Amino acid sequence: MSDRRMRSAGITLGLTALVAASLTGCSNDDDQPEYAAICVDPQTEQRSDDANCKDEREYNGAGSGAGFFWFYMATRGGGLVPPIGGRYNAGQGTYTIPRTGTGGSGSPTIKRGGLDTKGGDIGTISRGGFGKSGKGSSGG
Repeated sequence: MSDRRMRSAGITLGLTALVAASLTGCSNDDDQPEYAAICVDPQTEQRSDDANCKDEREYNGAGSGAGFFWFYMATRGGGLVPPIGGRYNAGQGTYTIPRTGTGGSGSPTIKRGGLDTKGGDIGTISRGGFGKSGKGSSGG
């Protein structure tokens, strides 16, 4: 009889662990980053591999800063991220780290890396756990 109870407890424990693991892939829009950063060459206005952006340098826009820089695109608003080598629309983001709050202080949440190299919906950012993904809602 005790053998049967132990197996029952083991199954219950296993199912509990499975359910808990699957719930970690779920999230709400509060977890959605406000900006997604793509690595770009501002001279050619083309997306580059994230490995080319080794730090958080900002582009001054005067053309004096050669190299690759992060370009921050808002995840809400239905923007599309270009594929690597594709051109991006400079009007859909900023070359400097976005600020929030009064007086431009504070930083919003930013997702760097992990965006599809083939391009696509910028509002879809993978969450992990059984292929779950979160979808940002559009709004103003």
